[in-house]
Parts: sequence; structure tokens; C-alpha cells
Amino acid sequence: MITIGLTGGIGSGKSTVAQMFRELGVPVYDSDAEAKQLMTTSPDVKAGIISLLGEQAYDENQLNRDFIANKAFSNKDILEKLNAIVHPVVREHFYQWRKEQSAPYVIQESALIFENGIQDQYDLVILVTAPLQMRVERVVERDQVSQEKVHYRIKNQMDDQLKIELADFLIENTDWEATQKKVNRLHTTLLKLAEPRF
Repeated sequence: MITIGLTGGIGSGKSTVAQMFRELGVPVYDSDAEAKQLMTTSPDVKAGIISLLGEQAYDENQLNRDFIANKAFSNKDILEKLNAIVHPVVREHFYQWRKEQSAPYVIQESALIFENGIQDQYDLVILVTAPLQMRVERVVERDQVSQEKVHYRIKNQMDDQLKIELADFLIENTDWEATQKKVNRLHTTLLKLAEPRF
């Protein structure tokens, strides 16, 4: 079994691409969703977040997402400390999940593979991109936030040009049908790469 990283900046559509792989029968681990779950269910993660951000980080035992996002995205130091609490636990959870899979390859969907310098933990990395204005419009519509807020979040992520140089495969996600064709072709390629060699 080979392990593929799937990444892309906010609004690039990596979750759409992840869903396309799921529909082809590929096990996909959604790091963002699992991180949110672990931030609520893991006592160690919860204690670390409260220690960093205070009791307001939780509201009746549920994540106060707006409070955490405002704190993390307005202060790089807090964002790095938050990531240091959450990411190792997510990584360990992913390893456990991977052991339970039996497919030729699995995908871990994660926004910050290159930012965190963890690309070497994967056999291959797929990068999803889209033009900047398209990304901004997608996030404004999805999250009901201002363009200014979206631009601020994008600034906290590595520039796409730098990521392109580091990625093994690139999917430009501007048109649903074209993206689906790219995913189908890439799936065939990855199945071949995952075949055992004797």
C-alpha cells in the first residue's frame, strides 16, 4: 500500500477532489474533519488548547470554532502553537486508520503538507490549485466571510508556485468535468504505481 498526500490552498477545491477519489473506492482520511473531532474528544488535545487559548475555546464542551479561528488566523505564533498541539495527535490517528485499510493506496487530505515540511512522510503528493480570484470567491460563498478575511487566510499559506515545485502531481481545479477526468487518469496511474514489484 502506498500513501498519498492530497493538499491545496484554501478554496482550491481539494475536498472536491478528495470526494472524487472516494467515489473511485479510494480510502481518504480528512485531516481537517478528524482534527476537529480530536479537538473535542481527546483529553490531551483539549487540555492543550485550553492552556493556550483559555476556557473560551470551548462552549458547553463543543469547539468554539469562530473564537479559535479568530485567535489563530490573527496571530502566527498562536497558530503555530495550536498546530503543534493538534498535528501530532492527528498524525498518530492517521497511522492507526491506515493500518485498517486494505486498498492499493490511501490518501490523506491535509491543507498544510508543504507548510509543515512533512511531504517526505508520503510516497507521493498531489497538489490541487485554482486561480486566486476563483479561490477567494469559493471561500466567500462557502464560509460567508469577507474577501479581506479570505485574503488574510491565504497569506498564511505557502504560495502555490512554491508548492508546484514540491508536488509530484498537479490538478488545476477550475472546471468540474475536466477535474473529474484528471482524477480518473491519476487514479489509473496510482494503481499502477501501487502494484507490488517482485
